Amino acid sequence: MPVMRPEDLLLPTPRGLYCPPADVFIDPVRPVPRALVTHGHSDHARAGHDAVLATATTLKIMAIRYGAGFAGTTQAAGWGETTSINGVTFTFFPAGHILGSAQIAVSHRGLTIVVSGDYKRAADPTAEPFEVVPCDVFITEATFGLPVFRHPDAAGEVAKLLASVRLFPDRAHLVGAY
Repeated sequence: MPVMRPEDLLLPTPRGLYCPPADVFIDPVRPVPRALVTHGHSDHARAGHDAVLATATTLKIMAIRYGAGFAGTTQAAGWGETTSINGVTFTFFPAGHILGSAQIAVSHRGLTIVVSGDYKRAADPTAEPFEVVPCDVFITEATFGLPVFRHPDAAGEVAKLLASVRLFPDRAHLVGAY
């Protein structure tokens, strides 16, 4: 069989990123019959799907956020485990963004596309470390992709916070976080 074209495996639709051969959506924006969810933030994880495949942690976050009946059925994907739907394989790998966040490798007929969801390559004690996944196409989030976004070094910001707490121990310290 010839190698698939990327647009035959995943394509954007009004409901979200769609995989026609498997008839599933990744991080759909409205309820669909079958959804694969990269992580528990509300711009990726929504209630009302008939079936959801996500990491166990993401499913727990969704249940806390939306209630126990947030989907008709749920299935937990373990790291590196492959699930096959209509001959298309889906494998979840750590994304390093938040606890339970995943990249999803979608493979079919010689083509592998990795959908990153949100990810972070820097070490973070609150999330499983990002894992580089070999692929033909990498679909990345670009929330902070513009050059105008320059985030300071996290260790330096934590040091400033701790210094302020030592200097002003009786004052409240507000921590903004994304």
